[in-house]
This record gives sequence, C-alpha cells and structure tokens, in this order.
Amino acid sequence: MSILTNVGRSILTNRIKGAGTEPAYNAWGTGTTAEAVTQTALVTPSAEARVAGTTTQQTTTVTNDTYQNVGTITSAGTQTITEHGLFDALTVGNMFCRSVFTGIAVVAADQITFTTKVVFL
Repeated sequence: MSILTNVGRSILTNRIKGAGTEPAYNAWGTGTTAEAVTQTALVTPSAEARVAGTTTQQTTTVTNDTYQNVGTITSAGTQTITEHGLFDALTVGNMFCRSVFTGIAVVAADQITFTTKVVFL
C-alpha cells in the first residue's frame, strides 16, 4: 500500500484548482525505510530514469472514485527493488506517494509493472 505524502496532498489541491502537474511519473529504488507523509523523495533511488505511466480513472466503490497509474520500469543491472514512488515530473519534481515492499530481485532488462491506485472514499 502506498502512503500519500504531505506534498501529495498539495498536488491534489493544486490540481483541483486547475493548476500543477499530474503525478504520472514512476520511479523505483532500493530503500527500506518505512513510508512517512513527510518524505519528499525515494530513500535510495535507483539509476534508471523515471517512466511516465498510463493514468486513468477507475471505479472502486462509486464511478470514477479512483486515480490509477500503471508504469513499467526496466532494470539497467542487478539490484533488489524495495520502494516505488509517483512524481509530478520526469526529473526532480514532487513525490506524490511512496510504497515499500518485500524486495524483488532483478537483473538487466528485467521489468516491473507498478499499478498505483489512489481511492477517494
């Protein structure tokens, strides 16, 4: 499960006002520190560039109550991926949400597809 950061809340209110940039960019890393709302970046980002995901509205409980981002990142080498985040820019930018999970070992050319859902209840 991802945690929405404090900056993520700012991104949401900015978007409601019709400003700002969609948090469509996926990044991964090898950090294991627990998620916290105060985090502004991945703990240990990997070298691979961020990847724009495909974003859609989905239905969880009522029509269009869920923001979904699906993005695939390809590994440049051997590593164990343990964290994922969504950002509002291809480089630098603001981290919208972050998740930590059991490590997934990858080697060069391996891919992980991340599906992030933000449900508004």
